[in-house]
Amino acid sequence: MRGLRSRSPVVLLSALLVFALLGWFTFDFLRDRLRASSCDTTTVVNVTAAADIAPAVTQIGNRVSEQDEGACYKVKVTTRDSASTAESLVVSDGTERPDVWIPESTIWLQRAQDKGAWNVPVTGTSIANSPVVVALTEGTASRLGWPQKSPSWSQLFGPDARDLTIGMPDPAREPTGVSTLFGVRELLGTGPNAGQRVTTELRRLSPNVAEEQADLFGRLPGADSTDQPLDGFPTSEVSVLRHNAKQSGGPLVAAYAQPAVPALDFPFVVLPDTKPDKREAAERFLKVLIDQQSAETLGDAGFRTPDGEMLRDRAGDRRTTSQKLTPQPMPNPTDVDTALNEWAGVNLSARIQVLLDVSGSMNEPVPGTGQNRMAVTLKAAELGIGLMKPTTKIGLWTFSTNLDGPNKDYKELLPVRPVAEQLSGGALDQLRAVTALEGGATGLYDTTLAAYRSATQNFEAGRINLVVVLTDGRNEDGAGIDRAQLLSELGELRDPRRPVQIVGIGIGPDTDEAELKAIAGATGGQAFTAPDPTKINDIFYQALSKLLCQPPSCQPASGG
Repeated sequence: MRGLRSRSPVVLLSALLVFALLGWFTFDFLRDRLRASSCDTTTVVNVTAAADIAPAVTQIGNRVSEQDEGACYKVKVTTRDSASTAESLVVSDGTERPDVWIPESTIWLQRAQDKGAWNVPVTGTSIANSPVVVALTEGTASRLGWPQKSPSWSQLFGPDARDLTIGMPDPAREPTGVSTLFGVRELLGTGPNAGQRVTTELRRLSPNVAEEQADLFGRLPGADSTDQPLDGFPTSEVSVLRHNAKQSGGPLVAAYAQPAVPALDFPFVVLPDTKPDKREAAERFLKVLIDQQSAETLGDAGFRTPDGEMLRDRAGDRRTTSQKLTPQPMPNPTDVDTALNEWAGVNLSARIQVLLDVSGSMNEPVPGTGQNRMAVTLKAAELGIGLMKPTTKIGLWTFSTNLDGPNKDYKELLPVRPVAEQLSGGALDQLRAVTALEGGATGLYDTTLAAYRSATQNFEAGRINLVVVLTDGRNEDGAGIDRAQLLSELGELRDPRRPVQIVGIGIGPDTDEAELKAIAGATGGQAFTAPDPTKINDIFYQALSKLLCQPPSCQPASGG
């Protein structure tokens, strides 16, 4: 009995341990069953995020799936550049439409509306922040006094910075470029001759513009590039931190703007046509994104909090600052458009929709050339393409009467794309193959209105937006609208804040010059005529040079 009693506590404890383990496993089983039964379906929230923040959003989304037992939703994150996303919200490109969009900047929400996505919210909830800085090579920063003092933007932009080669992200595609425009205007845009100083500085930046941030990093000293190495370029603070963490290439020093320029604010927006169940799940995910644990995740990735606080102590790294940097209010759309239009005038980058008359009269011979009007016009068009920057976008419609069915006078030959893509894609071969339509008349009014409406709908801030009409005659489509209707419609479509101009170019003696001037003038544009078709090259050059070089960026030639 004594032996039995001595073993009783051991047996008792063993039994209790078994019961505890059984209870625990039973609890886990019941919990999982209850969890499964409480989620009849799992809602998938499709999030499209800018490349900088997509990995952190993915990490946080995975945590929801793994740790939130009652979430009943999961997050699918797609990385995509904001320019392509904005365009896909206007015209579907076949990709899956997101429920949530997180671009780099609120500016992209405004731009999406400008492009025609009218129902996209123009504001969202910021989930992170990254100041826009100028990334300098250590050698350049040292010449400017670093590390004893921090480099300033006043040392980088303006008359004292002429010996520096500063790259420029394309403001039409990169919010960091837009912020730089505001910084330049803040530094140089007051006092006597302010406009001239700003224009001069933008001209200095223009030759080193890049459509993608990666192209600027590729021009750092030691990189495999044939272009002149850069001393620095505007980018985000988080990009500098990540570049330095890779330890590939020389480290960069961040120069911060004083006063601050608009930062990247990474707004979270639920798109309006999102289904109710997905919207509810998206709003729950937003609460997760702005909680303390997610802030730590974003901080580890190099981001600041929405109010500009750096969560990671980087005091030992003097290439960036750990001080709190309260962000500036985001600029309103009108101010953004103004800045982008100023840049377009300097950068000579455009969006051009060309209308090419292919009516039967374009077969008329041009005396002394052995060519017809169509041939000399196509040569002029090739010349015009040669005048344009590779980043300029151009598209071409042909027009006559009933060209694309009984009630449509025009047909797209080349969709609007950058000149570099057109040239590499065989656009010149397509252009050279165009012939006049035997017996075709000139459907000028209907075509011009359709093209102008398309151009205003697809307006691109940061570019000079033009519709160029190449014709040898006057409107001959009695079944379409008349001149009064055309001018009235053009007047209603014209928006000074989003200017689109018509450039009329008349070819040959049959052109109605007054008609072209009336049409172009209704949009603030101009008309040019070449009664002698052999002079079309000179006229085309004159027209594009004048329209692609607008005040305040271009000065009149001496002598008028």
